[in-house]
Amino acid sequence: MIQLKILSGKQAGSTSVARRFPFRIGRAPESGLVLEEPGVWQQHLEIEFEPGNGFVANATGEALITVNGEPGQRVLLRNGDRIELGGGCVQFWLGETRQHGFRGRDALVWAGIALVTAAQIFLITRLLH
Repeated sequence: MIQLKILSGKQAGSTSVARRFPFRIGRAPESGLVLEEPGVWQQHLEIEFEPGNGFVANATGEALITVNGEPGQRVLLRNGDRIELGGGCVQFWLGETRQHGFRGRDALVWAGIALVTAAQIFLITRLLH
């Protein structure tokens, strides 16, 4: 999961989350992130996940993008990169991870320790009598 924070334009300050890839950015209503800024094409940019490489930004057709001020057609993205497309600018972030609670696992471990302790006490008392 990735997050794209919109840095300029009408939607500045909002965030879009991408869970499926390729993720498209453009003016088209079927885009994952619709940007209606000047210079943004219908299908301007696709972000793909490539196992072993990571996330890659691909400008579609003749569209132009810059990542951290450097122009490119196909760019490997890193956490915090700024992507400019037409009059729009977004910042690429890896999604926040959620850590699952360990209460259930902790409870099972403590129950197991209590059971082993009770079994040892039972065996000791049986041996002494």
